[in-house]
Amino acid sequence: MTATLMHATARWTVDYGRDLHFAGRDLPRPRRVRVPTRHGTVRIHVHHDPRWPAGPRPVHVHFHGGAWLMRYPQMDDFWCRYLVAEAGVVVVNVDFHAGPYVTYPVAQEECHDVVAWLAEHGERVGVDGGRISVGGFSSGGGLAASVCLQGRDHGTVRPRLQVLGVPALDLASDLPAGAPGMISPQLRGLVRRVYFPDPRTRGEPYASPVLAPDLTGLPPAVVCTAERDALRRDGEAYARRLREAGIAVVEDVTPAADHYFLTEDLGRARSTMAMMAGAIASHLS
Repeated sequence: MTATLMHATARWTVDYGRDLHFAGRDLPRPRRVRVPTRHGTVRIHVHHDPRWPAGPRPVHVHFHGGAWLMRYPQMDDFWCRYLVAEAGVVVVNVDFHAGPYVTYPVAQEECHDVVAWLAEHGERVGVDGGRISVGGFSSGGGLAASVCLQGRDHGTVRPRLQVLGVPALDLASDLPAGAPGMISPQLRGLVRRVYFPDPRTRGEPYASPVLAPDLTGLPPAVVCTAERDALRRDGEAYARRLREAGIAVVEDVTPAADHYFLTEDLGRARSTMAMMAGAIASHLS
C-alpha cells in the first residue's frame, strides 16, 4: 500500500526542482513518442529547441529518480530543459515502468531498449544515434549505469558518457542501522520488498552495477555525490572501480548536502549543473 501511494502521488509530492529552473523555461512542452521494448512500448519525452537548424542533434537520455517506485519523469523537467538550453542537446526523458506494478529487471531492460532503439532509429525523433550520453539521479543513476553495462555486454550501444547524480548502485548491501538522512534503512527495505523481491537478484550487475565483476569498456563518467547522503559510498566506490578499470572519471561531492544534492545551496547547484552540462556538451560535440 505504501509503494502504491508513492507511485500514485508522485506528481503532487515531488517538488525538489521548483527552484532549479535556471535555464530553458521558454522551451516548448516535450514531444511524446512511444518506443518499442521487450516489455511493450515505453513513452519518452523528447525535449528540444525549435530554434535549432534542421538536422539530427546529439542526445542525452535521462532516467528520473524515485526509488524504482515512482513513475513521474516530469520530476526532472528542470534538468531536461536546462540541458537543452545549456548543452545544446536533445534530451530524452524516459517514462519507464516502476513498482509496485513491475519488478526487476523490467525498468532496467526498458531503459536499455530505449537507448538501443535511439542508437539505431534516432533519426525518427531528430537525434544522432551515434552521439548518445546517458544519466540519471538516484535510482535513475543506477539505471544509467545498468544501461551502460547492458550495452557493453550485448554489443547494442555504447554511450559516450554516463552522468550519475547521487546514484543508487548497490541494492545487495544494507544501509547502516539508524543511518540519518533521506535514504533510510526503512526505505531501502521497502524498495527491496517491492521492486527487488528476490534477494538472489539484488547483487546482479544490472541491479547493482558497482558490484559487477568487470567494469572495463564502459564510458567515461561524471559521478556526483553528497556529503551527508547515505548513498555516497555507492558513487565513491563506482568512481574508484571505474578508475581502476582505466576509465576517466570526474568526481564531485556537494558539501553539507543530503540526497537532494541540488536543493540546499542554489549557488552550488548552479555550478554543479553547469559542470555536468559542460561535460555532456564536450563528449557529444
